[in-house]
Amino acid sequence: MHLAGRDFQMVRANPLSVAGWRPMFAHAADRANDVQAGLRDFITAELDHLEARWPTHLPVGVIHADLFPDNVFFLGDKLSGLIDFPFACNDILAYDVAICLNAWCFEADHSFNVTKARALLNAYGRARALSEAEQDALPLLARGAAIRFLLTRLVDWLNVPPGALVKPKDPLEYVRKLRFHQSVASVRDYGLTA
Repeated sequence: MHLAGRDFQMVRANPLSVAGWRPMFAHAADRANDVQAGLRDFITAELDHLEARWPTHLPVGVIHADLFPDNVFFLGDKLSGLIDFPFACNDILAYDVAICLNAWCFEADHSFNVTKARALLNAYGRARALSEAEQDALPLLARGAAIRFLLTRLVDWLNVPPGALVKPKDPLEYVRKLRFHQSVASVRDYGLTA
């Protein structure tokens, strides 16, 4: 998709990237500790970290920005379709890869599966190799992807009215994923070797 979108002329900024996270958190900050003790300070510290270090020099293009397994279809082992493009936008290409690490490479018990991550990164690299700068930034981008989904889930968790047809998803899943990414020292922890 990243390669196919290279000549796509329309541009849409990502409203759910680093500049949008703190305003989004404002809709939940005062009640974050109701979800988990200390969550407000945890998120605030992570936002401070990400805002101070977010890369501005990496390749950008059209990204899906929500490529979870329920948005991908296969026939056998062949990709047959992608759906759900409301969040598609222009942003860092490797950020989309980081979203996929969060969506595809954790088990039901929230443990990270390095075998899945290695397969994902190697398959992506066969189509479009990540530059050294992208590889170096991947742990930070994965933290950003985790905070993005933590925040959207937290806002929904606290603001969807009882009885709504939409069932909010547990934001604490992404606290656990974020803690894993905070422990990552390099892209090697995701199974990728130079």
